[in-house]
Amino acid sequence: MVSRALVYGGVIKDYLVLTKPGIVLLVLITTLTGMYFAQRGFPEPWLVFWTLLGTGLASAGSAGLNQFFDRDIDVLMERTRERPLPSGSINPKNAALFSLMLIALSLVILSLKVNLLTTALVLFASLFYVMVYTIALKRRSPLATEIGGISGSMPPLIGYSAVKGEIGFEALILFVIMFLWQPPHFWVLAIKYAEDYRRAGIPTMPVAKGIEHTKIKTLVYTAALLPASLLPSIYGFAGYIYFISALVLSLIYLLLTLKFTFSKKTNSNFIFFYSVLYIALLFSIMVFDMRR
Repeated sequence: MVSRALVYGGVIKDYLVLTKPGIVLLVLITTLTGMYFAQRGFPEPWLVFWTLLGTGLASAGSAGLNQFFDRDIDVLMERTRERPLPSGSINPKNAALFSLMLIALSLVILSLKVNLLTTALVLFASLFYVMVYTIALKRRSPLATEIGGISGSMPPLIGYSAVKGEIGFEALILFVIMFLWQPPHFWVLAIKYAEDYRRAGIPTMPVAKGIEHTKIKTLVYTAALLPASLLPSIYGFAGYIYFISALVLSLIYLLLTLKFTFSKKTNSNFIFFYSVLYIALLFSIMVFDMRR
């Protein structure tokens, strides 16, 4: 009985890992921020519940499909070989079916409980991530990170549309912030695991263009992120607390990246983790100091 419970517990853990819960959490935070800005306060609780449930399920399903299509290269990389599919703990067909079911359930929930525009945006984000980023670009071009960032920038638009039934200017600013944040966030990791990606034949920016080129592009994006992060206050959506916080957080991010760019280091775990903390704090403070 105990051994059976352990087996079931292991299976549940493997499927949970397949959904990339850390990424799902970030998607939910940025989706909720879009909802807050649309409502200028906390939206109707049931709308929040159904929107976040539907968006979270789609994000989880997309992550699963990403790993399904990448299972052959994940097994070649030290960073990913212990994932459920390359390690053999989940059957590929089961993973694909599970992921498709999550996305299908998401679309049903959003179409019935939210609205069709939100459903369409979630479907677009999922298809773009799986079809364009994972299948079409990832193995062919270093531009995959930048172009693929479109899907990762969609959550604020999804949240805003759930409340308003349209895409507003505030949501577009949040989209820009997310779009500029994603490449430098990923490239720091790509630099660290450049040999992993080279061995797997993935032309990430460090593999295709070199580490120094990637560092410079990381710096350019981080520099562009600083003024973009201030736009919510400049356009009157957030107050002075957010403005000062965004300025300080973005300056720290920029200085850390600047130091990394002109160093010989190829490993900067601290910047990677700071980038995650940065975007979570930025959106949280934005909501706290939102002008109603």
